[in-house]
Amino acid sequence: MKRKIFTTTVLVCCIMVCFAIAADLAGKWTGTLKTPDGNEIPLNYVLKTDSGKLTGTAATPEGEIPITDGKMIDATDFSFNVSVNGADYKHTGKFYPAADSIGLDIDANGMKFHTTLKRDSK
Repeated sequence: MKRKIFTTTVLVCCIMVCFAIAADLAGKWTGTLKTPDGNEIPLNYVLKTDSGKLTGTAATPEGEIPITDGKMIDATDFSFNVSVNGADYKHTGKFYPAADSIGLDIDANGMKFHTTLKRDSK
């Protein structure tokens, strides 16, 4: 009986730690995306987490676009979509708490891009 209580307590604590780490993902993130033709596109995201769901916005020259289908896969991995001009761009990422950065992969109609985002301190 004591072993079951101990095991349950440990599991609950682990889950709470995972959600605490995921909560650190919330905030404003910035970076640039380098295209094959040498252009750099500024990226700006505002991410929010709530019970395994990921919401927020992506800033574009046309204004802010809501993030859709956002989810936390585990404590550091996540995914979401951004729809620009009718095209969905799948984003998958990994949060690195120690470096306070995000490794982000973007699938733009079959073209794959990778970039690193840093927390915006402003």
